[in-house]
Amino acid sequence: MLCVLCVSEQETRNPKIPIYVVLTGQTYDDLIDHDALLQMKLANNKSTAAVPDDNTVVTITQYTYATTNPTQSAGESKGYTLDAKLELGRAENSTNTLQISSTGDITIQVIYRKNNSMQAAVVIPADKLGTKYFVPPVPEIKGTTSPPDMVTTDVIERTPFKLVIVNMDQNNKIIVEGAETQTFSLQPYQVSQIWIYQEDLWRTMKAENPVAVLFGHPCAMRQNCQCGQLYASLQPVREAKLNFYIPPAFAKDAEQETFLLLSNNGSKDIKRFDPASPVVQTSGTVILYRPGLLLTLIPESDFASCSVILSIPDADNFAVIVVHKDFKAGVRIGNLPLQSPAWVNLNGTDYVSTVSVLAMGKNVIWHSSSTMAVYFMGKKGGAMFGNPAPIISKNPVSSDFRGCVVTPEVLMIGEVAAGWRESLEYCSQKNLELISLPDAKLQKHIYDKILKAKNDTLQEVWIGMRRSSLNGEWYWLNKQPVNHTNWAANEPGAVRDGQCAIMSVESFSWSDESCSALF
Repeated sequence: MLCVLCVSEQETRNPKIPIYVVLTGQTYDDLIDHDALLQMKLANNKSTAAVPDDNTVVTITQYTYATTNPTQSAGESKGYTLDAKLELGRAENSTNTLQISSTGDITIQVIYRKNNSMQAAVVIPADKLGTKYFVPPVPEIKGTTSPPDMVTTDVIERTPFKLVIVNMDQNNKIIVEGAETQTFSLQPYQVSQIWIYQEDLWRTMKAENPVAVLFGHPCAMRQNCQCGQLYASLQPVREAKLNFYIPPAFAKDAEQETFLLLSNNGSKDIKRFDPASPVVQTSGTVILYRPGLLLTLIPESDFASCSVILSIPDADNFAVIVVHKDFKAGVRIGNLPLQSPAWVNLNGTDYVSTVSVLAMGKNVIWHSSSTMAVYFMGKKGGAMFGNPAPIISKNPVSSDFRGCVVTPEVLMIGEVAAGWRESLEYCSQKNLELISLPDAKLQKHIYDKILKAKNDTLQEVWIGMRRSSLNGEWYWLNKQPVNHTNWAANEPGAVRDGQCAIMSVESFSWSDESCSALF
């Protein structure tokens, strides 16, 4: 029985197809496919937007100040400088928020830059936010939170840490629980700031409707009597305890000054980083602190197969990767495996980590068969900055030899035997294409899929190859060059023997055949 093999075009992410956005928010997740709400901290913030779909309209509303509606093409990234009027001052409540929505999938990353201070963060989409968060402990920072009696609201570098609660599009009731309970209301798109002192016993923040919660300081001391912005997003509370793996690269040159801020149900703790114990468990957030950096760590349950990073000019850019030791060979940047990676075992676990220097521009980091944690890190003015890398896909089956798959291909074997021309029309009616197989790796990839899908009666299928009536040369319908072929013995024959190509689903060899042949 001769049938038709149709396929949809697969969209992948590789170094030629960026997906990115830069603004001023915190956290990470899958492609943002709903509204995102962003809270501004200081001036000199910039955002960069990238999209996988053609003609995606991104709406950026800088609250009462301005609204823009740029349109972006598939794979395009754009940078947007944000209005300094959105700076969040010291007011307890504010409406200084930035709202971003789009008609297609986007990711958003924010870059904050002022003098030698730099922060990077990924914005969480509104539909991924939560209603319950654990409050982390405040780190001990000499000149900012230590000694405690020097903390004051009158000097910016000595102000207390903050919880910044960003409301979405509904009226909301917020409850902050601890030794005491504080209750207040938020209007749509309103922001509230709560001072957090080291001695405070705040444990949990609850809301009637989803909110974004940030934890940090507007200008914490870091080195050489300089201060810089220090913020991280909190993850919503999970039902179960999760594993968090800590690569030693995070503590390089600052091991004695690197701490883990742990928040859990009814408790919080600060632990000095110990390379002999590189894994912690909690149902809340784990934040790594070192001078100049608050980094939200990625739980094992949120490991992904594909992430994208856009390097920042005038800074040292690198990726920190954590993956299971049995799958380290499958890590790719662009089309290449990691170049001479120095894998470090995470003591007492099955995981390893490495650091990879990033090229300027777009860097797509993906795994061919498994999941991993990827962090975008950098150094500017001697201080480290970073965030979990924006995720394109968490599903390892969506990565193949071509890179990260955003829209998986659809492979379909036609149910009705017909000639080549009828098969071409059959695929077109289903918004598919008669398959072209110009690449040896693609051929193997498709053969593996056919083996899983074929039935016992299927013997041969039409493919998207035919002979030119002008010169007798074979060509692919997708216009790719004919370089890798799999003709059966004594095939193809002369022009009179056949003008179209069929493929055996047993041997996957090709033969020429009359385009009107039916079996």
